[in-house]
Amino acid sequence: MKKNIYHLIWVLIVPIICNSQTVDTVIKNEVYTSYFSYHLHEPLYVTYKLYQGGGDCSRSGMRFTTDGLDSSATAADYAASGYDEGHLCNAEDEAADCDRERLTFHFYNCLPQTPRLNRGIWKHWETIIRKESQTDSLLIICGGYGWSKKIGHAFVPYYCFKAVISLTTHNITHCMIFPNDNSDTVQDVPVADLINKLEYNPFK
Repeated sequence: MKKNIYHLIWVLIVPIICNSQTVDTVIKNEVYTSYFSYHLHEPLYVTYKLYQGGGDCSRSGMRFTTDGLDSSATAADYAASGYDEGHLCNAEDEAADCDRERLTFHFYNCLPQTPRLNRGIWKHWETIIRKESQTDSLLIICGGYGWSKKIGHAFVPYYCFKAVISLTTHNITHCMIFPNDNSDTVQDVPVADLINKLEYNPFK
């Protein structure tokens, strides 16, 4: 296992106000960048690039960890909560390399999602986008907003969002909002509407 796979670059930045929340630190590894809030104990959003995603590496035995981040959500927050540990940077996208897939199992790369969302329409779109990555290089931006309640120390987003940009054409090919409930629905929205709801611009 390559040591540098697990080497994280922690960058302290000037706080960014995001929907009354703050990006307190940016956590960057070889797979994705997490814009993390100490108050929420989880990321506001995550960005990553994907080209020809997918592979045969099994996720068996992989479990979410804090990776030493003291302010991170933990497994105890999720235990008996009724919420899934919902990947932002999808594990299957990185399954061509087990070390890269393992890096997706950190709590700064997930949000509490209802099982219906995580295993339903969210997964459905992960599969579609992974298929699109076979013929195009993509930038994926995903996160949550509307922090309605808590499980343990971690906040639960009322909505999750996902946007996809083609790195070939530089066009935004998808911009979607997913209610974090049992509706199993998704709404296509104009980029300006998403930015307005977030109260910050993750596309910069």
